[in-house]
Amino acid sequence: MRIVIPTGENNGYLSKMGAHFGKAPFYTIITTDENGEIVDVEGIKNPGHNSNACGNAVANILSLNPDALIVVGIGQNPAEGFAKAGLSVYVDRESVTVEESIKKLVNNELQRITTGTCSIK
Repeated sequence: MRIVIPTGENNGYLSKMGAHFGKAPFYTIITTDENGEIVDVEGIKNPGHNSNACGNAVANILSLNPDALIVVGIGQNPAEGFAKAGLSVYVDRESVTVEESIKKLVNNELQRITTGTCSIK
């Protein structure tokens, strides 16, 4: 599974989770095997978005070909954009690092959101 997590820094799976997916400085991309073990970690700089809207952020994340996205919070419009694209989006407001969040995802401890249940931090 290929998972994208917006982060505040580029420190691999020890990166701190980003507060806003569109404005986070980096995206940490985690690849897990069939057992949920981390097999690859990649950090890329967020190319940003224009006009203070998250439309480009949605396109930027989708261009990374993720199977899932983990966010701290998300608004209705980007949540709808990801839903239309068929991307599973999970909310994690408790984990500090990417590693902690991936463990929660693997253990089915994160809430998968729909456009009706999206939330903003």
